[in-house]
Amino acid sequence: MAIPSMTAEDRLAKIDVRLPDAPTPFGAYVPAVQTGNLLFLSGMLATSGHAATVVGVVGQNLDVNDGRRAANVAALNVLALAKKELGSLNRVSRVVRLGVYVAATPAFSEHPKVADAASELLRDVLGEETVSSRLVFGVASLPLGSPVELEVILEVKA
Repeated sequence: MAIPSMTAEDRLAKIDVRLPDAPTPFGAYVPAVQTGNLLFLSGMLATSGHAATVVGVVGQNLDVNDGRRAANVAALNVLALAKKELGSLNRVSRVVRLGVYVAATPAFSEHPKVADAASELLRDVLGEETVSSRLVFGVASLPLGSPVELEVILEVKA
């Protein structure tokens, strides 16, 4: 008899990660919209409540590790919101696309290293088979001074 594969909840426990409360909107929008088997999440920042946990611009007053920390916090918010919307992270069958916006100086060029922190956490929790396509952008600024914002599209099981 085959041993059942680990669930997302099992993986969270294994890596000793506790999800924060799901973020709530900062304005006139909803945090997520599901159409068919796709769940579109509104931009996820490195926040706790309505306050940024990391503030700054990568390459100016933040380094790559600070950017990675912000990307990790934003990815935790992705997981928390997905769990709230779907009832269980086990309903996620694939991360279709991950867009990573990094507030950075024009000279900064290590955007993929920052983005990898979000990709790695989503992979570690949701499973290797869910790894996404990805876009990474450098931008001048992001809401609340957060150095990272994530745009996520998830494929979900019925």
